[in-house]
Formats: sequence, C-alpha cells, structure tokens
Amino acid sequence: MRVVRDLESLEKILAEKRLRKNKIDEKVKKIIEDVKTNGDSAIAEYTKKFDKVNVPLRDVRISESEISAAFNELDSSKISAFKIAIDNVTKFYKQKIPKTVRIKEDNGKTLLSRYLPIERVGVYVPAGTAPLVSSVYMAVIPALVAGVKEIVLVSPPGKDKSINPFILAIASLLKIKEIYRIGGAQAIAALAYGTKTIKKVDKIVGPGNEFVTEAKRQLFGEVDIDMLAGPSEVVILASKDASPEHIVADMEAQMEHSNGLGILVTNSRKIIKDLRNRKISGFILRVKNLEAGCLAVNSIAPEHLEILTKKPASLLKKIKNAGAIFLGEYSPVALGDYVAGPSHVLPTGGSSRFFSCLSVKDFLKEVHVINYTKKALQEEAEILEKIAGLEGMVKHIESVKIRL
Repeated sequence: MRVVRDLESLEKILAEKRLRKNKIDEKVKKIIEDVKTNGDSAIAEYTKKFDKVNVPLRDVRISESEISAAFNELDSSKISAFKIAIDNVTKFYKQKIPKTVRIKEDNGKTLLSRYLPIERVGVYVPAGTAPLVSSVYMAVIPALVAGVKEIVLVSPPGKDKSINPFILAIASLLKIKEIYRIGGAQAIAALAYGTKTIKKVDKIVGPGNEFVTEAKRQLFGEVDIDMLAGPSEVVILASKDASPEHIVADMEAQMEHSNGLGILVTNSRKIIKDLRNRKISGFILRVKNLEAGCLAVNSIAPEHLEILTKKPASLLKKIKNAGAIFLGEYSPVALGDYVAGPSHVLPTGGSSRFFSCLSVKDFLKEVHVINYTKKALQEEAEILEKIAGLEGMVKHIESVKIRL
C-alpha cells in the first residue's frame, strides 16, 4: 500500500485517477446519433462490433420461456439466498415511501403534495468480467416499491448470445418480463429514444462501464438518470483498535471490482507500519486524530465508508459526505453489496457531496396541487400584485383581478 503524505497529495492522485483515460465523448455521441437515426439496425451492428456476436432482431428480446427456464435450473439453495436478499431490500424500501403532504386553511386554501410513480424505467445490468446479478434486485426493488408499472432490463449478450441465467432467474423472482440482450452506449440510446423493438423509457438506472456512463451523461434531459457512476471505492477510517486483517480483507474485496479504489485513513502508526508493505493496490493517509480523519473523509466523499474504531457511532455526526457508511468490525462493505437492504447503487468519484444513494424517491415524481376558494384568493391577491408588479408581470395581475 502506498502511504500519502497529506490530504492535498491524495486529492491530486484521486483527481488524476478519475480523469478518463480515453477521450470517448465523440465515440459515444456517434453511437447515440446512429441509434437515434437507425434504431434496431444500429443496435444489431454495434452488438456485432462490440460484443462479437450476431443477434437477429427477432432474438433481441428474451422470451418468457427463457426466463422461466433459467429460474427452473436454479438449485434450491440459490433460490433461498436470492429470496432472503430480495426480502431484506424490499423491507428496507417499504419504510421509505414518502407520505402525501396536505395543508388546509380556514379560508378554503388547500395545498397538496402528491407522489406519482414514473411510468417506465430501464435498468442496465453490466455483464463484463463478471455479471453483477445483485444489481438486478438492488436497482429494480426501489422502483417496484415506488409503484413503477413497466420495468425493462438490458444486459450485454455473451458469445453464445445468452444473458447470464442468474440475471434472468432474479428477474423471474421479481416478475420482470421485458429483457433485452443489448449493452453498452447503444443500449442506453435505445432506452432513451426507443426503437421499433424497444419502447422508450422515462428513466435509466444501473451501473456500467465508461461508455455506458458517458451515454447516460449525454442523454440526461432526454431521459432521467440515477447518477454518473465510476469505479467502485472504499475509504476505511481506522483507529489503533481496528484489525489490520479486516482492513486488508476489505481492501482486497474492493479490488475485485474493475479499477476498484481503496483508501485507509488512520491515526495509528502501528497499523500503518503493519500495512504499508502489503501488496495491495491502495493508499494510506495518516491523520493526527480521528476528527482530522473525518474531515479527510468528507473531502474525499467516498462511495463506501467503513468506520473501524472503538466507538464508530460516535463519529457518525461528523461525516457529511459518503454514499453508504458501515459501522464497526462486523459491518463490511460486502453486506451492503448483497444482503443488508439498502441499494448498492451509490454515488462514486466524490459525487456523494451532492448525489444520494438510489432510493424510492428516484422513481417518484412530486406533483403539487393548489386549490383556492374565492375568499382565499381575495386574501392573497394584494400580496401577489405587489410581487408580480416588481417583475412587470401585468397580465399575471390581471388574471387574478378578473376573478374578483
């Protein structure tokens, strides 16, 4: 592990790592325009080019029989594991449904804040070196709880044209029937614009490679997105009480992700001495105390934060920027990735300063309802006239006066 002398040096290193290695803006723009113009035929060409497989248009959508067959091939132990994970995530999100707000005044003025589900959502499921089967339920369940009626999955096909059977099996458990074997920027463009085969969606969620992320960035506004996700990362804030072996295990777990990033922030000379020569691709930042460690964490704004101290909960109020926080020796990040309950779709690359983790609210639209009686309008007409007058909005004023 590489010891970094101060936070400024670490931030410089992170900024360099977060810069895209390849200039892909124009490549992605070309793919998007091609799909927008040529639809299904463009998708077929890019699938052949990037995934090295020829998928006829009639086979782009996974049949319900394929989905059922994948589920039927699962052994009972895996079905049980998936069901428990799904149940944990569902229970968590059912507690997060926002409530309708209603304000009613004596003069008859009524204000209402309603939450309506987005109608159609696309979920991207990566399938590179290892298909992220957990991303299916982590992205789909908040949408289901929100009441989204149409959920479509897209995932890149393998060399045999198939999608990972575990992805299909989990989709079956969640009663998701619309699944397409397409990936990359072309899949995002197809979801955003629609084609003859694929109906356009209102929102796209789910992690992906740099081409997927860039496509989401370029198409935001045409369609809503969850966030711009980068490589997965963990910061471990540790005191002398932490187990070096636990730190090593959690760092190594993070390195299983493509370009995974691990950072240890500690005030313990002993832990630094123990770990600095370990062959782990991570960084160590030494701080003078845990309060300084919390300031460093807030500056880094990590996706995952583990607090491995004697009293981890005591530091919680000092943490302002983190996607998900894991308290204590028995709460490794792996729990959040698979079974704890909260979605593992989290802000990366320092974006936890302003992005939130995926939630039910991401799939809801807040709609305001305003209902006045004549009496209520009379009481506030003069106030409106003064403010609208400052803006020179004469017709606004007249639209109120004509009613009185």
